[in-house]
Amino acid sequence: MTLRLTTDAPIDYVRDETCFNLARPLDLILGVDETLSDGVSQTAQMFEERTRAYWREWSHRLAIPFEWQDAVIRAAITLKLCTYEPTGAIVAALTTSIPEAPDSQRNWDYRYCWVRDAYFVVRALNRLAAMRKMENYFSWLMNVVSSGTDDHIQPVYGVGLESVLQERVVPSLPGYRGMGPVRVGNQAYEHIQHDGYGNVVLGVAQAFLDRRLLSPPSRVDFLRLENMGHKALAAYDKPDAGMWELRSHACVHTTSAVMCWAALDRLSLIAEYIGEVERARDWREKAEAVKQTILQRAWSEKRRSFVDSFDGEYLDAGLLLMIEVGFLEPGDPRMQSTVAQIETVLARGPHIIRYEAADDFGMPETAFNTCAFWRVDALARMGRAEEARGYFEQLLACRNRLGMMSEDTKIETGEPWGNYPQTYSMVGIINCAMRLSRSWEKAI
Repeated sequence: MTLRLTTDAPIDYVRDETCFNLARPLDLILGVDETLSDGVSQTAQMFEERTRAYWREWSHRLAIPFEWQDAVIRAAITLKLCTYEPTGAIVAALTTSIPEAPDSQRNWDYRYCWVRDAYFVVRALNRLAAMRKMENYFSWLMNVVSSGTDDHIQPVYGVGLESVLQERVVPSLPGYRGMGPVRVGNQAYEHIQHDGYGNVVLGVAQAFLDRRLLSPPSRVDFLRLENMGHKALAAYDKPDAGMWELRSHACVHTTSAVMCWAALDRLSLIAEYIGEVERARDWREKAEAVKQTILQRAWSEKRRSFVDSFDGEYLDAGLLLMIEVGFLEPGDPRMQSTVAQIETVLARGPHIIRYEAADDFGMPETAFNTCAFWRVDALARMGRAEEARGYFEQLLACRNRLGMMSEDTKIETGEPWGNYPQTYSMVGIINCAMRLSRSWEKAI
């Protein structure tokens, strides 16, 4: 498609990329190859006014918390901008190949829809009463369920449900700050990641229970969703690449097993709600059996903590999700001890690194922002609200002037790294603000 740049800036300067002094405001409109019906300045002003009005109207309908309103509104707008309206898909980030750390080679293309990331986005927007996103994503995700192979659900798809995202390097591009490689596509589409079954079920569970939906799911949708439960039951104790998408090491990851349990648990809740009593009882029994296996195999007496894999030995920040998905109560002594161990080993002030063991590229050099928000949420649920508020304020200080966050933060400097804006990080802002804010009733 041909694009046209219409501007009142000097064309010679723009064409030749010549630096020049700005003596007055200038307008640049990049769009379809058509002549504007009005002047450049008038058209630009109209576009800006209409854009402001749209976002003000959209934000007006959000159920925001009393505290940190600006941060939540900005995060919500960012998440909406990461959705693809025609299909309902939600991309993980809008960029490719910004490295997770300087010269680390950890450069990935995040312009695709991970069922894991998208679930958290939908959940955060649901908390703000942005219901339309849930309906759109439900439609996209049920297409994933219907198109899945007999073997597994891919962890990531294109926004148009593309299943092949062949990863390649573009040698002609130098990369962010010259720190290549620049990648297009993502090899993760080939991975076996069993947590996907839980993310699929969790991603659509509320749609079955929420009376506000204009097009609620049917019993046929539930029967299709049950297939995710059967796959989760078969896979929960099998090796996979895990939620961190390790490329050369497979084991039975605890987080994957927990998300498989979540699939079974939520299926029992949905079945009970829609009147499928026998099915509800069956899924509940299956979920309990899986839970007992996880409790036995993922707990380490040596570490006094749950660990990253069955019979493993290392800590993993993803274990904080055991509270998030309701696997154990925040006050459970095993969770209390696990959180304490994660804080001791993985915490760096308000920041958290993903895991203790080295991965395909060695030890992580930067903190993963969403893990820090998981910790804040866990502390708040455990009754350590003031401590959680302190960490949350420090994390908010890591946003840029637009109120957005990337995937990672360099611990020593607070510098952002990784793809941007990262939906995972923006979700953390919303969830923690909703968890920690004083209520409107107490505020006024």
